[in-house]
Amino acid sequence: MSKNVIFCYSGTGNCLDLAKNIAKGIGGADIIMMRKEPVITDVTDADRVGFVFPCYGGGAPFDFLKYARKIKADPLAYTFAVSVSSSYPGTGLAELNKIIKLDYYRAVTHQFSCIWLFPHDLMIPKLPADKAQARSELLAIDIANRVFCCETKNKPPKANPANDFENKVWPKLMYKKATEFKVSDDCTGCGLCVNLCPKGNIRLLNGYAIIGTNCAQCLGCLQYCPTSAISLGKITDKREHYHNPNVTAADLMEDVIHVAAE
Repeated sequence: MSKNVIFCYSGTGNCLDLAKNIAKGIGGADIIMMRKEPVITDVTDADRVGFVFPCYGGGAPFDFLKYARKIKADPLAYTFAVSVSSSYPGTGLAELNKIIKLDYYRAVTHQFSCIWLFPHDLMIPKLPADKAQARSELLAIDIANRVFCCETKNKPPKANPANDFENKVWPKLMYKKATEFKVSDDCTGCGLCVNLCPKGNIRLLNGYAIIGTNCAQCLGCLQYCPTSAISLGKITDKREHYHNPNVTAADLMEDVIHVAAE
């Protein structure tokens, strides 16, 4: 295991791409995926322990925080976290800081993957996908430089009461939206969505994808479907689908990704 470790939850690739770019800049790292329960939780040998995760419903994905409670790190290790959202950081950094005290943290913005809410280019600042990606790569360099130098924050991350409330009602909204999944006749039964779903919420029946209600709303199934057969209402059929251009569905299904230094 590398002396640098980054735990990463990524739905449609932006967080994983950012984690990879940070890893390159800090001399390489092992990225431990947290879409499902991580295969490695004891990282007491690591000198730097980082986290990269998205903002879902005003906070971090619930499973991400659940898994974070199982991680064992050296109390003297340098810790950092990056929250990725389209606009506001939400409560995720503050909640993670309660579990693992963070020496450094940062909130960044990128393209929006929850396209049943808004188009994917609704981000602050509003940018097309190619420019948003270029900006993310520059931000990764800056973050990596700060992490490599073990920069620290003087104050812990703050939570916003409005985001706290949003995050509390998010599970009900997730369940309601999950009942609206539809799979069209374009489904080829390839099984990609089955293997990609972090909740095991999708199965094949007679060569056809069946989606349940135990959904994290990562939308990897919708955004990576090779035939665009999955929808969450007519609006998602009209809007352009999006996932990070540098991350494949297979990348997201890895348990551990070793990234060498540049």
